Amino acid sequence: MKPIALTLMLALMLSGCGGAKDRAKEGVAGMKALFAAAFGKDGSVEGGGLCGDPLLVGEAIGDIPGPGGCGVENAVRLRAVGHIGLSQSATIECGTAKALKQWLQVAAVPAVGAKGGGIGELRVAAHYACRTRNHKRGARLSEHAKGRAIDISAIHLRDGTQVTVLNDWRSKTYGPDLKTMHSRACGIFGTVLGPGSDGHHEDHFHFDIAQHGNGAYCR
Repeated sequence: MKPIALTLMLALMLSGCGGAKDRAKEGVAGMKALFAAAFGKDGSVEGGGLCGDPLLVGEAIGDIPGPGGCGVENAVRLRAVGHIGLSQSATIECGTAKALKQWLQVAAVPAVGAKGGGIGELRVAAHYACRTRNHKRGARLSEHAKGRAIDISAIHLRDGTQVTVLNDWRSKTYGPDLKTMHSRACGIFGTVLGPGSDGHHEDHFHFDIAQHGNGAYCR
């Protein structure tokens, strides 16, 4: 869903009762301001264009070979999505980078709204690594081993507030926002894991673009 579609949807939600037109205008204006701050007024940023997308900022680094099925084809080093930086550059493939951008647009940025001035940075806990699932010996290769996964442990707001999955998942202030981010990731990513999923994801969200035969796997 594009930013303009989100603003139109917000306007429709606010248009059903007295004084709704004014509130709708304020809501649309506020959402436009949030998207402008996060992604630029014209939907592009200086240095964007990675993977053919004007909002993805970073460098193409080519194929990364790896042992035993590890490795990334046409890997990129993603540094930012629009004006939202990453705490560390993420080595992933383009499909993962584009899914992360979509998640920010339709889930994370709207969920946080204007709190703390909006999202300024994502704390990346993991990206490409040649390893098995949950580092278990003998387990299947993780999607991280193919550059098809990224883990997010915190959202840094522009006023300096750090919203962490570990500490804020159950908080009254940011818990609902984190749960919205988690639920709306389902379908954008093929696998979505977070607190309560399996004991290994209490302090971060795991997102990957694996395709499952019966639809997205979200826990």
